[in-house]
Amino acid sequence: MYYPFHKKFTMSSQVRCNRFKVLVEVPQFGLARSTSAFFAQAVLLGVIALGTFLLPATAAQNIPTMPTPDPGGDVSEIVPTVLRIANFGNEDSTVESRKLADWVIDSSDNGKLPFIIIDKVHARVFVFDAQGRLRGAASALLGLAVGDDSVPGIGQRKLSSIRPEERTTPAGRFVASLARDIHRQEVLWVDYDTAVSLHPVVKGTPKERRAERLASTSPQDKRISYGCINVPVTFYEKVVSPTFTGTNGVVYVLPETRSARDVFGSYDVQDSSRKQASPSPERASNAAAR
Repeated sequence: MYYPFHKKFTMSSQVRCNRFKVLVEVPQFGLARSTSAFFAQAVLLGVIALGTFLLPATAAQNIPTMPTPDPGGDVSEIVPTVLRIANFGNEDSTVESRKLADWVIDSSDNGKLPFIIIDKVHARVFVFDAQGRLRGAASALLGLAVGDDSVPGIGQRKLSSIRPEERTTPAGRFVASLARDIHRQEVLWVDYDTAVSLHPVVKGTPKERRAERLASTSPQDKRISYGCINVPVTFYEKVVSPTFTGTNGVVYVLPETRSARDVFGSYDVQDSSRKQASPSPERASNAAAR
């Protein structure tokens, strides 16, 4: 059939491929129709090819990425270190006593026993239960002389024969227990060989003014005894005695002429390096006397 050259018929062809819609107008006459069909097919193939490249790229952008561990990272930053320290509650403590108490708990040096820390420099006594919870604190009277050692054989001598410079409260670690003294009074024996005990304050001689000294805020006023540790009567009866009834305990007497590390082999728990000291010969000798 003959169609006039100037008259054209068109048809719409829609192609859907991955959300792309192409409207192709195809002439419907003579030889031009085959050329237009070829052009439509080319456009269709182009759309398909375009979708093939676009979709993978888009999908790749939506893939969640998993964080890669840094092999050079510091493990301590990922896993926090849990410190085991003593619990002083609201009690004011000295730096030295707190460091030593923390070490006792962190190292389990007390062997699950109650313990006492005696700070000679500040004339303070801290009593803890076996888990490191503070049960009480108080001032104390201590040996008249400054020093961390006892004169050999001093435990067998009469008080009247002990010179002022020999009246020291020895530093160290001691296993203590309740017992009776020669007057049948209960005391906490710290070191039986040197006759050092912790007990309620005694009257002493009038010129010693022990009760007055115990109430003083000056640590120097509290250096008066022959070496024993005198504490307030109420403190002994309500804190010391109940804590040590039916069990042994450990008494740590902080040194005043040497470091705690030298005497106990202790370390600073709060120090991030946590470098432990090797037990000193002094501590080894104290352990032999436990």
